[in-house]
Amino acid sequence: MAAAYLNAALNYGGQRNVEICLIESPTIPRISVGEATIPNIQHILSVIGIDEIDFMKATDATFKQSIKYENWLHNDNSYYHHPFSRYRTIPIDRNGYHWLRSDRSQPFMHMVSDQPQICDLNLSPKMLGQWDFGTPLNYAFHMNAQKFADYLCAFSTKRGVKHITDDVADADVTEGGDIASVKTKEGLILEADLFIDCTGFAAILIEKKLGVKFIDCSKWLLCNRAVTMHVPYDDHYPGFLRPFTRATALNAGWVWDIPLQTLRSRGYVYSSDFISDDEAERELKRNEGPHSESISARIVPFKVGHREKSWVGNCVSIGLAGGFIEPLESTGLYLSDLASVMLAEHFPHKGVVEPLRNRFNRIMTNRFYEVLDFINMHYCLTKRDDTKFWKEVRKPERINDRLKAKFEYWKIKPPSPNDFADNFFEGQSNTSLPGQGGDLRAAMDTAGLWNHESYECIMYGMDWERESFAKEFGPNLPPPRIPDLVLRRQSAAPHKLPTHADWLQKMVGMKQY
Repeated sequence: MAAAYLNAALNYGGQRNVEICLIESPTIPRISVGEATIPNIQHILSVIGIDEIDFMKATDATFKQSIKYENWLHNDNSYYHHPFSRYRTIPIDRNGYHWLRSDRSQPFMHMVSDQPQICDLNLSPKMLGQWDFGTPLNYAFHMNAQKFADYLCAFSTKRGVKHITDDVADADVTEGGDIASVKTKEGLILEADLFIDCTGFAAILIEKKLGVKFIDCSKWLLCNRAVTMHVPYDDHYPGFLRPFTRATALNAGWVWDIPLQTLRSRGYVYSSDFISDDEAERELKRNEGPHSESISARIVPFKVGHREKSWVGNCVSIGLAGGFIEPLESTGLYLSDLASVMLAEHFPHKGVVEPLRNRFNRIMTNRFYEVLDFINMHYCLTKRDDTKFWKEVRKPERINDRLKAKFEYWKIKPPSPNDFADNFFEGQSNTSLPGQGGDLRAAMDTAGLWNHESYECIMYGMDWERESFAKEFGPNLPPPRIPDLVLRRQSAAPHKLPTHADWLQKMVGMKQY
């Protein structure tokens, strides 16, 4: 992904400003799980020059319109959606204000979006013919990540990226701390001006050769492993194809359910401090059903945190080499996207590196903690106390200070746009993070990914401050009022939109099961 994007962004219009060579190991296995994305993926595809239909055919891709969170507030089959489309009351959007002062008999996102209902009816976000359904629906994709990698390889090598299949055996480092060259198992010595470390958790260049430290953030996100499996439709097809990602809370974490064109990817993200690997696999298969007993599963350990600096000397770490946060909001590929976009924007064409490198590191650190805060919020707002894991994540020490400061402020007033104009709230730490050099500012959430509406979605989906509002406004609160526009769209959607499976079968050739 980094090679394809950088080639398109830097060598645009047929120019050859940069020579890009990618070394890919033939021996290290791929993680091989289905990937869910967020709408930013469309920017990457557009810049690279990839046609959406071709992409979907090549990667077994399906549409993703939302994440549906099940059993996060209580273990009672309750749920809420985090969709990509939402409607606003003009000129001032007071929907959140009114919902907080209602009896909450309707979920908040059903009040401001027709997409939760569209998702629950398993409808496509696109019509089979010309669109005539008002404001288009935002969407992202689920896809087979291995096929995406192969597709990008074929696409970018035709456009000038050199691809070498070999293992990196060693690297030479200069006295000044730059990487001079890498050596491969087959004896190649490759020199370059800039080296991009995409070697995953192994972090061969950024950690093993340059010694850049890893900042552990597992205090706020306890899950450290995943057990994954694929459920082929040839063996078990549920009779429909969901146009959203499911995230279902289990005893010691949560399980994803990602539908592709040929199978469903399932994965249980859990904490090994609260459940063994064997029991996690059993719980995942119980959640899926008896048909999964014979399906093989694999364990994927991970660590939550980030490098002190993503870009050190002439080495830039992208993807897992630079950091990782569990994929609850589908940010795995996004953080790799962002690093590629940022590197293209901050590429040292004029040979002046340090100001660009410092700015790159600052923005990547800010975005990491923006994601960390948002994921942390899903856990700490739960009211579950049925297992040791859920009791633990609710403890005050499991909430980072940036998120605590936001919550205290939003108890005074609901989230609003200008909260992110200057996102330093009273009570937040004012100390710099390790490795930030002369920049003494703490990490800041600039709403580059999630704004006040995104926070509203999760907070209100998790029944934010119900008791305090009931105490202030009394028990006999009115029901929420759904705007007429949303009601009309909800009513018309089943007549306008095909099912998700029907669209895929007709437009990209998905098999009928």
